Amino acid sequence: MKKGDVMKSVLRVINHYFIFFLLVAFVITCCTMLFVSVLSKSVGIELTDANISVAAKLTFWNVALLSLIFTVVDIVRRKLTVERPVKQITDAAEQIVKGDFSVRVKPQSKCGTDETFNRVIECFNKMAEELGGVETLRADFIANVSHEMKTPLAVMQNYGTLLQAPELSDEARIEYAEGVVEGCRRMADMVTNILKLNRLENQQIYPVASDFDLGEQLCECLLQYESVWEKAGIGIETDIADGVTVRADAELLGHVWSNLLSNAFKFTPSGGTVRVRMTADEENATVQISDTGCGMSRETGAHIFEKFYQGDRSHSAGGNGLGLALVKRVVDIMQGDIGVESAVGRGTTFTVKIRRR
Repeated sequence: MKKGDVMKSVLRVINHYFIFFLLVAFVITCCTMLFVSVLSKSVGIELTDANISVAAKLTFWNVALLSLIFTVVDIVRRKLTVERPVKQITDAAEQIVKGDFSVRVKPQSKCGTDETFNRVIECFNKMAEELGGVETLRADFIANVSHEMKTPLAVMQNYGTLLQAPELSDEARIEYAEGVVEGCRRMADMVTNILKLNRLENQQIYPVASDFDLGEQLCECLLQYESVWEKAGIGIETDIADGVTVRADAELLGHVWSNLLSNAFKFTPSGGTVRVRMTADEENATVQISDTGCGMSRETGAHIFEKFYQGDRSHSAGGNGLGLALVKRVVDIMQGDIGVESAVGRGTTFTVKIRRR
């Protein structure tokens, strides 16, 4: 312990002693004066200066002794019931500041301890647990971003190197340039999705609700992929109820349909079919987007809404594992529900339920 801390502790003890001394002196003096006054009147005893002097000396030493006892008892009490739990909490907080989020504070014994400390300790342990989870997610997020950026950067570097060859033909030069452009597009899309997801998760995007026809929005989103399904020879089937109006954020909900339709066309082979179906009742509108693609296993389906998760690496060149994470976050903000049914080789169906009001 430092010299300055020792002096502070000594001064604190002296301060506590004098507080108790004055308090006990006041109480005992009042009680003694009242007792002597009543006794002298009742018995008729006349107090002399000698009697008062002896009584005053006895009272002084009595007060000094009682004050010392109270001071020692209070110091021990504070050490056990206040300073010890406070030190444990502050030591744990210092460990968290250093980056150790595994630290936990043991609850105090209920005997002789203020229960308030246990409530503080409980909240502290929950905070440490949440911070540990956030740190893990942050580390995973950085690792995933680094991994996803490494691939397009490597591709662009290779194509850039090939483009420097002087004997390169025009066809090859165009092909390699398109590879560089595609790599740039993937990185730009990933950064855009990361920013959107970050703003959604941190509640920096607030839904702006308005009434609109959900069927019309679905048709508009579907028509954006007309060139895709025509080029790939994919059939389209629709069963969309008319006149279904919802009150929601149209722009955010548009991201949901665009991502789900994009995945459906990406995983559906030539000659396959993509189906869009919408039904509604008084409370909810239910949208199903199905494909006849490769499907996925139960294990893959359990993780598809996680950031950067890509179950089928054969199609990973077309995405970055953020689309479905965005979809899930938007649906959650809309207080809706999303589920998936899929089987390997039999296609996938996403079902989104949106509250109409």
